[in-house]
This record gives sequence, structure tokens and C-alpha cells, in this order.
Amino acid sequence: MDTLTVIHPRAEDVEGQPILRPLPSAKCRSVGPFVFFDHMLQTRYGPGQGMNIRQHPHIGLSTLTYLFEGQLLHKDSLGSDQLVNPGEVSWMTAGAAIAHIERTPSALRAQGSTLHGLQVWLASPIKDEQGPGLYSHHTADSLPVINNSGVQIRLIAGTGFGLTSPVPVLSPTLYAEVNMQKATTFLIPADHPERAVYVVEGDVRLNGQAIEPHSLVLLPAAQEATLFAESDCHLVLIGGAALDGPRRMNWNFVASNTALIDQARARWAAGDWPTVPGENGRIELP
Repeated sequence: MDTLTVIHPRAEDVEGQPILRPLPSAKCRSVGPFVFFDHMLQTRYGPGQGMNIRQHPHIGLSTLTYLFEGQLLHKDSLGSDQLVNPGEVSWMTAGAAIAHIERTPSALRAQGSTLHGLQVWLASPIKDEQGPGLYSHHTADSLPVINNSGVQIRLIAGTGFGLTSPVPVLSPTLYAEVNMQKATTFLIPADHPERAVYVVEGDVRLNGQAIEPHSLVLLPAAQEATLFAESDCHLVLIGGAALDGPRRMNWNFVASNTALIDQARARWAAGDWPTVPGENGRIELP
């Protein structure tokens, strides 16, 4: 069995929200289509406070927001205006140009709330990276779930474990939430060429090796892997087919060549970009 590659995330702060970010890293630029992975750490906001990610642009990717706790309001330049609850999927494909905001809704901001969840970016295939934008929202009861001997698998996006998610991914994808009761075992098949496990919470062994919480572990290609829960554990699996070529990432832009990124930066700086209805504030180029 190959030695496991373990990525310890770096700590970030996004508009006041504490984040752990294992992707991208020097050890790994992508896992399947996943090029960016943010764990929004469980954070308690007092009355009058909340997360507020102001208007900002994207190209060449899809964002997927999935909450464990709290609520977020998603609005974008397509006119979408959607409240996102725990267990639901907020899916936005940027195409050639899109802008969006995510914030704590006003009712929760007034009373105070707790936020905890994940946001990932999936690079679009080259044929789609300059295509039209799209937004879709998927309720918790629309995501397929299986329970087997103390292990629950919820398929967030893509295919796996005999399940298919309704989220309209653009390339072969695996994204699953896994909850394991103490002393249970979970076999991860080798159905997808690239796979990784992120430990949200709990004590787990992967192929006999202890894995620290908040670690992203890359799984050897074409090999099954076995998880053993030494406590109740909360994990996610990501993966899929390898990207159809290298990707450049600059700020909120992902593209197969730097010219597309340069054009996007220039357009955002000049204000030549689709805007979110009713929103005036925006995040400027770093």
C-alpha cells in the first residue's frame, strides 16, 4: 500500500469568517475537479453580527456551498435569491462571468447564530469554462442517502456507492458526506481515479494510519481504502476524473490559460461585469 499524502490546511479569514483551506496546496493543486476547499469553521455570531461576503466575481468554475449548521443567503448576477439551509446544496456555475454574494440572512443576524459548513470550487471542463452561468438549489431531501451498519453516506454531488446526486456537475465527480458511529468500518471503493478524505471531526484510521481532524488525505489511485472510526466521525469524500489540463488560479478566477484571467481582472477592475441586483458593495481586486 502506498504512503498516504496528508495535507494540513492553512488558516484563513474571509470577511471575518475563520476558514481552514487544504486546497490548493503545494502538495496538491486539485483532486478530480476540486481545485479549492474551504472549511468554514463553526463560528458563533452574536446579535447584529454574521458572515457577509460582498459582491465578487468568478470565471471558469462552479461553487458548491454545503452547510452543517446555520443559514446563508445566496444572491447572484443571474437574479438568483436563495436561502440555503443545512444539508442543502447551493450550486453556481460561473462560466465566462458571474458575480455573487453570500451572507447571514437578516433574521439570523438580528438574533445571532452559528455557522458551520464547506465551500468547494470545481474547475469547469475547458469546453465549458467560457459558457453560460447557471444557479441551482437542491433541498436536503433531494440528495440520496444510504445507511449501512452505523455508517451514513449522503451523496452531495456526482456519483458513488450506487447513488447519483441531482446536482448538475460538468465532469465525473464524487462528493459525499459520511457519518460513522464509533467502531464502524467503511470501505472506500476505487471507482474514481482521484479521491481524498477530509476529516471534519472525530478520530479515524485510514488503512491503519491515524488521521488528525481537519486533515485532507489523498488516496492512492486504483486502490480501495478502509476507514475505521475510533470515535463518532464526520468526514467528506471528494474526487472524480482528473482535470482535462492544468488550471491557473488567481484570486476568484480559474482558467486554462492566463489570458482569460488577465481579461477577467481587467474587466472587474473597470466595472465591466454583471452585477447582483440590489447590491452596491463589492470586493476589489487584491
